[in-house]
Amino acid sequence: MKRPTIKDIAAAAGVSKGAVSLALNGRSGVSEQTRARVLAVASSLGYRPSVTARALSSASADAVGLVLVRPPRALGDEAFFFQLIAGMQSAMSSALLLQVVESREAEIELYRRWWAEHRVDGVFLVDLLVSDPRVELMSSLGLPAVVVGGAGHHGELASVWADDYAAMTSVVEYLKSLGHRRIARIAGLGSLLHTVRRDEAFASSVVDGGASGGVDGVVVYGDYSAESGAAATRELLSRGDRPTAIVYDNDVMAVAGVEVASSLGVAVPAELSIVAWDDSVLCQHGRLTALSRDTFAFGARAARALLAVVGGALPTDVEDVLPELVVRGSSGGAPGA
Repeated sequence: MKRPTIKDIAAAAGVSKGAVSLALNGRSGVSEQTRARVLAVASSLGYRPSVTARALSSASADAVGLVLVRPPRALGDEAFFFQLIAGMQSAMSSALLLQVVESREAEIELYRRWWAEHRVDGVFLVDLLVSDPRVELMSSLGLPAVVVGGAGHHGELASVWADDYAAMTSVVEYLKSLGHRRIARIAGLGSLLHTVRRDEAFASSVVDGGASGGVDGVVVYGDYSAESGAAATRELLSRGDRPTAIVYDNDVMAVAGVEVASSLGVAVPAELSIVAWDDSVLCQHGRLTALSRDTFAFGARAARALLAVVGGALPTDVEDVLPELVVRGSSGGAPGA
């Protein structure tokens, strides 16, 4: 897509380039009717005042962007993103422009504005959807981008990812080896690609009888918040055939799950084993068994991949180190095993 110019606005509005300049800069010399028409055309074309200056100077924005779709208050609970962002920044001299928005539509509009204003040289895309409109958008805009955490190839975009399928399989196999036959999972948002990959691995692992026999598995979806983790845990533990192990898709939900189990008189790990995804200080101090990886290093790899693409390198897909299961005090043998 070609960025709109003053010349484009002049042609569409049927006025001279000089009249467009006067109208856009709020100067006298044009009628209010002409000014209104010029501004309306400029808005419809997606024009931003900084475009011409940037285009003439061919200046780099010297910044890259990251947009998170979250309620602003919820972001403070996610240690994963703080480590990821710290890692990204450690590998760059460019500024990291971070914006938190509350909808995917707002995120897409922000990318369009950043592109039109030449605010960033490239962007990180996180929380990839199964069918994600952002992939096609970046290609159409010609805006360099790196998908962070989305397994596989994504059009013309580079990616840095870890194997969620293999990691989830390792967790279920660990719990099966301890004798657990009723395993639940409290998942994140079902629309996300990494959630789907974990879903597939969990389903495959629990139905695969193999040498260790069959396993009953159930999945309840949350939104990564403590509230959703607590509600889902309470629901699972209120069942007649309650699980003997629960795998959580993040540390915040897992910590909330431990608190609910305690309030219901369900002993961890004697009666219930708990495993968290993405190790953190919360897991370490709470002695929670967790899948651990160096999130700081993961962010740094993503930053280097984006800088390479911004510099003209061909996009590549980089598989990160597989998360490692760290066993602590929240997991043990199944009751009666």
